[in-house]
Amino acid sequence: MTTEVQQAKLDFDADCPSCGASVEFNPKTGTLSCPYCGYEAIIPQAEEEENRVAQELDFEAEENRRNFDWGTEKKIIICGECAAETVYDALQIADTCPYCGSHQVMEAETQETLAPNGVCTFEVTDRQAGENFQRWIKGRIFTPRAAKESAKPDSFTGVYLPYWTFDSHTFSSYTASYGKNRVVRDSEGNTRTETDWYTTSGYYQEFFDDILVSATKRYDYSIMQKIEPFYLTDNKAYKPEYVSGFLAERYSIGLDDGFDLASNNMHNQIESAIESKIRWECGADIVSSVRFSTTHDHVTYKYLMLPIWISSFKYKDKVFQFMVNGQTGKVGGQAPISPLRVTIAVLLSSAILYFIYLWAQSANF
Repeated sequence: MTTEVQQAKLDFDADCPSCGASVEFNPKTGTLSCPYCGYEAIIPQAEEEENRVAQELDFEAEENRRNFDWGTEKKIIICGECAAETVYDALQIADTCPYCGSHQVMEAETQETLAPNGVCTFEVTDRQAGENFQRWIKGRIFTPRAAKESAKPDSFTGVYLPYWTFDSHTFSSYTASYGKNRVVRDSEGNTRTETDWYTTSGYYQEFFDDILVSATKRYDYSIMQKIEPFYLTDNKAYKPEYVSGFLAERYSIGLDDGFDLASNNMHNQIESAIESKIRWECGADIVSSVRFSTTHDHVTYKYLMLPIWISSFKYKDKVFQFMVNGQTGKVGGQAPISPLRVTIAVLLSSAILYFIYLWAQSANF
């Protein structure tokens, strides 16, 4: 298959006006700073308050909705510092020139893709991420002591990953069965529980705000879920200055597929809410056979770039990956498991349950 290569342009001049090196976003100060000469610059904000944060966009009105795949298209960037030509994947937004090390922030939008309208900036430094990792690995109960003592993360890579958020007014009609338990005593004085079953139907409405969906396929989603939540309301309107010095990529999961994922999330929450509603309204002990259909109205979305530190460590020649939430510092990832520790925990749990059983039996006599 032929890979298409297009020339693209830089969206932001990252040159330090003082020494000519590359400036980068500093999570500590929230400014653009030069790591070499100490130059700092405040990132300008919009005068209107409503333009300082990401705005909700009309889901139905958007035309660019499809998915994109990594590797199918490439783009050429000519470095503004050394004039070297570098080929990047078309979905890459920010990276570093492999020849001179200058930061390159590229156009975040093409004719066929959407531009991010918001960014949650890094609040946690790479040093703080390392400290959080050490606390996290030491708290893993089933991880061998040797792994806890030797685990040293490789250098952290700061990445802005693409996410969708969706708002939706939902209306659901449902049918279900529910049961009420009652205790029955027979002629010999023995008791048993019987359940009387009923049917019910009704309506349920809920407004969902900022249902978060990852818009990338490149990373382990199970790890990404472990470092949630993000403080999504603490976002800023997208500016290329915020991603300078970090990696960043466009979405590969398009708007329609993103909403499908969000809808599945909402579906599960609605089902749980309907069950709770029936228990409360009907005094039910058991709810089953819940069936419902849902309509979505006034759906809006945001396309956000969220900050994540990515790293890994080695133990017994195996690589374990982990991530750190660049906004909150929460750590999630893979860690070695000690079979011996797991066995001891199972035996202890079994012993405790056995003693509880013996105590309960003796209490009945």
